Amino acid sequence: QVQLVESGGGLVQAGGSLRLSCAASGRTVSSSAMGWFRQAPGKEREFVATIDWSGATTVCADSVKGRFTIFRDNAKNTVSLQMSSLKPEDTAVYYCGARTSVRIATTTREYVYWGQGTQVTVSS
Repeated sequence: QVQLVESGGGLVQAGGSLRLSCAASGRTVSSSAMGWFRQAPGKEREFVATIDWSGATTVCADSVKGRFTIFRDNAKNTVSLQMSSLKPEDTAVYYCGARTSVRIATTTREYVYWGQGTQVTVSS
């Protein structure tokens, strides 16, 4: 079993930055692809970014490309999401997910473990 705990959310003005972190425990996720998703009120959970086991391959959703960066530290069993140039439409609960595969994935059904989420609110 893997437990994931997200942190770093909060309230920020449009144009600002936040860094989200996801700490894994229970077992190492160094051989697992990881991802970030978000869910706004009344909407489905949507893909934000994913990273493979080594950190060499990353993919971001078009809506955040050039503004968000995903990276990981396998020694610390963490994955992070650096968010810049934030917009009000980025407001959502952000979730960290872990796969049981080394390969990246962009759909929720491909992730086995999930954290409880952290709220990000961007004011205009």
